[in-house]
Amino acid sequence: MGCCVRAPSPVSPEGADKKVRRTVPPRVPRANGWSLPLHPFQVMSWVMFLVLAFTIFFIFIPLLPHVWKLTAYGVTGGCFFLYLIVHLVAVSVDPAEASVRHRKSYRQEAPSFDRSKQPHVIQNRFCCLCRVAVGPKTKHCSACNKCVAGFDHHCKWLNNCVGSRNYWFFLSSVALALAGLLCVAAILTCVFVQYVISPMWLRSDPSFRVVTNVKTWLLFLPFAPMKTKASVLLGIGVFVALLTLSGLVVLGHLLIFHLYLST
Repeated sequence: MGCCVRAPSPVSPEGADKKVRRTVPPRVPRANGWSLPLHPFQVMSWVMFLVLAFTIFFIFIPLLPHVWKLTAYGVTGGCFFLYLIVHLVAVSVDPAEASVRHRKSYRQEAPSFDRSKQPHVIQNRFCCLCRVAVGPKTKHCSACNKCVAGFDHHCKWLNNCVGSRNYWFFLSSVALALAGLLCVAAILTCVFVQYVISPMWLRSDPSFRVVTNVKTWLLFLPFAPMKTKASVLLGIGVFVALLTLSGLVVLGHLLIFHLYLST
């Protein structure tokens, strides 16, 4: 993913346009992933999470027999809940250098930076924009306009920098998201297979006793059953499966990449 890779320069503003403007205008630094504006990728990840949670917990898991249903709710719900917690922490943590965080507020604009006078933002472990001494692994992120301790990358999905203060939460959120998607994939596979070989296995809920047409299915069991055609159920399943597959590919690649870098 282009938004989640390490930038090569240790001292230039991270994410800066390599065709470089001579002067970087002053901007207010961003505190964390909640600082406006929100990034479209961030909103997209939230929408995807809500869509997957809604469809898997209110449409597909209720179709499973009782024992399977309890297991699916427990394991999948645990993965989704833990992912939500660590994701929110990764977004909320301010990964900035300690000397930057100790400033009274982020409301004050950082000074402009003239590249004609100085080629790099950080020289001799001093940031000319943040006006603070920094550590050896600190980099200045141009997107957040602040120095980030242990800078790894600026993640557009979090709308926040990933540094030493929130790297563990970032990596944990990726691993838990991957685990949650594997649970979704397993549930969908079970539903699709049983639909083909033994559809009655999916109709064990008492609400199906009043449904005489085998081509009619119920959504939102057991509290708000709504009749629908088999084609609608399958269409929703295919859509969720494609969404899950795309997430598995992206997150799997990202997790392997970061595990490789850490070895």
